[in-house]
Amino acid sequence: MTSPTVDFHSGAPVDLDLSVEWMDGSGSNEPLVQVHALDEHTYVLRQSLKTHYEGPFVFLLLGNTGALMIDSGATADAETWPLRQFVDGIIADWLVAHPAASYSLTVAHSHGHGDHTAGDVQFSDRANTSVVPATLEGMKNFFGFTKWPNETVSFDLGGRILRVIGGPGHEEAATIFYDPWTGILFTGDTVYPGRLYVVDMPAFVATLDRAIAVMAEVPVSYLLGCHIEMSSTPGRDHPLGSHGHPGEAPMPMLPGQLVTLRERAVAIAHLPGVYKFDDVIIYNGRAVVDDYLNPSLDY
Repeated sequence: MTSPTVDFHSGAPVDLDLSVEWMDGSGSNEPLVQVHALDEHTYVLRQSLKTHYEGPFVFLLLGNTGALMIDSGATADAETWPLRQFVDGIIADWLVAHPAASYSLTVAHSHGHGDHTAGDVQFSDRANTSVVPATLEGMKNFFGFTKWPNETVSFDLGGRILRVIGGPGHEEAATIFYDPWTGILFTGDTVYPGRLYVVDMPAFVATLDRAIAVMAEVPVSYLLGCHIEMSSTPGRDHPLGSHGHPGEAPMPMLPGQLVTLRERAVAIAHLPGVYKFDDVIIYNGRAVVDDYLNPSLDY
């Protein structure tokens, strides 16, 4: 029995399946791509740490007339990172249960660093697909920002209406997506259990303020970022460049952690340096970030 039109309003936010053990590079037979359904309309895909040390996450949200993919991973090569094959399969299966005369895919980004945009090339020739340029002007033009970053705009997937929130601080085009159906804030590299590289602290604090303002208006269940770098030992991260993360911290973060992060950021705003906490490590200042990172690496 098919159900062509999904009501993405009633009962939201819905219960999600977070009972997933993410591949962490320690298994001998790990796949190139791990796929997990948070619910039947929302998917998370992880790139193997064995193929790229960043092990980034990609998110696929399906609505009645189109889908949004947030980020495209760290590798262009479809043999090493067969993202399009998996995304096409998920969409095709979803359309069996929810037929549509026409169905679009939008490839957007949490920000413009290469470990989140390299897979764009796999979708460049895909029919009925828009790949949003991973630049500030490209993102502003596509989503219709006129007062960036001090506004929130809507993006409709066919009854599944997302909020798109300006999120600079880590990178100038960084963007946060809020999905009312799941109650998730997709926070990219702005907030995740790992090393938060802040090159513009005033912009970063303002981004956290905007996200907290959203939480005051609508129910937020979880924050999902694009990496896991913290280990299960509080305050300890997996080394940069490591292709194995045995014992990772949980991927989802809770709304209260966002409020706490904002308090920490304000406290260290004028003090460049590295600050370790149980759930994140903050690298405050462009010089601090550049000193820590190899210039050839994306962050």
